[in-house]
Amino acid sequence: MAAAELAPFAKTGGLADVMASLPAALARRGVEVRAAIPKYGSIQLDPATVQTGAADVTVEFEGRAERVRLDIARLDGFEALFVNNARYFGARDDIYGYEDDGYRFTFFARAALESARALGWRPDVVHCHDWHTGLIPNWLRTTWRGDAHFADAAAVFTIHNLEYQGHFGRDILEAAGLGAEGFIPHPDDEHLSNVLVFMARGIAFADKVSTVSPQYAREILTPDYGASLDHLLRERRADVHGILNGIDTALLDPAADPHLAAAYTAERLDRRAANKRALQQRLGLPARPDAPLLGLVTRLASHKGLDLVLEALPHLLDRGAQLAALGVGEPRYEQALTEAARAHPTQVAVSLTFDSALASLIYAGSDMFLMPSRHEPCGLGQLIAMRYGSVPIVRATGGLADTVEDVNPATGAGTGFVFRRYDAIDFFGAAARALETYRQRDRWELIVRRGMARDSSWDVSAAAYERLYAEALASRR
Repeated sequence: MAAAELAPFAKTGGLADVMASLPAALARRGVEVRAAIPKYGSIQLDPATVQTGAADVTVEFEGRAERVRLDIARLDGFEALFVNNARYFGARDDIYGYEDDGYRFTFFARAALESARALGWRPDVVHCHDWHTGLIPNWLRTTWRGDAHFADAAAVFTIHNLEYQGHFGRDILEAAGLGAEGFIPHPDDEHLSNVLVFMARGIAFADKVSTVSPQYAREILTPDYGASLDHLLRERRADVHGILNGIDTALLDPAADPHLAAAYTAERLDRRAANKRALQQRLGLPARPDAPLLGLVTRLASHKGLDLVLEALPHLLDRGAQLAALGVGEPRYEQALTEAARAHPTQVAVSLTFDSALASLIYAGSDMFLMPSRHEPCGLGQLIAMRYGSVPIVRATGGLADTVEDVNPATGAGTGFVFRRYDAIDFFGAAARALETYRQRDRWELIVRRGMARDSSWDVSAAAYERLYAEALASRR
């Protein structure tokens, strides 16, 4: 595998969690996995547990012979390969945001392949994650197709979020050795016909393409969700697969989470109330067991549905709800939530930071969890919330549609409250249903238990990836 992030070493989002959990789940199934990431300057490796300088690799790039030192860490059943190069990564603490990111990730992708060669290791499948590695399938099928070391390797490309595509100019195309191929023409956009789009290369040349939920795999075939690449995805429709992400159920376990005021299980739900009380006290909210407490742990970005939350919030507060919000992001949302907390100090509390301990307490202490996203490729928040007994209120998009079953008002069956139209009235309608059901304690407890019983582990997803690898190899042959 090759990716830009791997938790806990380098993380900005869910990609890092996938790269920590999926290889481990595959390893438990007997798959030999090595995962390559850049060694950014911020990554500190323990020399007692890391094999430093396991191999020296020379990568020809931009007319130079660039030296790469390979450091290897043995993680949960798999090896993490850290591509250590001072020019592109070692002198930079941040993962992204540099003017030469196109060069940096082109170099990393090349170095990741050369690292496998230097170790004398011939992978059956090269699994590439997101735009940063999108050139690898292109090389394997064109300029490197005669390379004996990778001649039989299948390429799988996974889209974690289609919005981030890696757009660059001819200079990167030339640096990648793809100048003779030219750009991939776009049928409707002249500008995109003259741009190197890393994501498009991965989609076009991989043997199989996957994304992180079945619903999102269907959505990105449409103009509304395809981010100008839907035409390319429709061409590859037969090779596009949706496989749900999982979560690390050993790490995310309310029976063992050290950040909680009280451990609990679905069989001991009475102990969960201590976490609600602890959360209210920590955030300065009145410790009212009867008040429905809404949790929000998110990046404060427009596609996360913050506009709907803010528009509906006064009406939810009128119904006696409290809100505990955690996250950072766009200043307009930070300011709006801060103002809401100032106007309603006994009902709204906001922490504009990232705090994993507080996040755990919100999952464990909230009664309901808000994810009214405009789009959500998979989403992990709703999976964690259900595992911790917080009932999700979500919009039916992407992985939210695949993982949360709407509560049936007649039977009470379901695991959450779902709305379809991206509209504040529809969101409020779902939340109002949740608030009404919350008063029916026996029915509410059944919904909580049903969510906690859902299997969100990586085991099922790892089996699906293993099948996809087999299909990619069969297609390659």
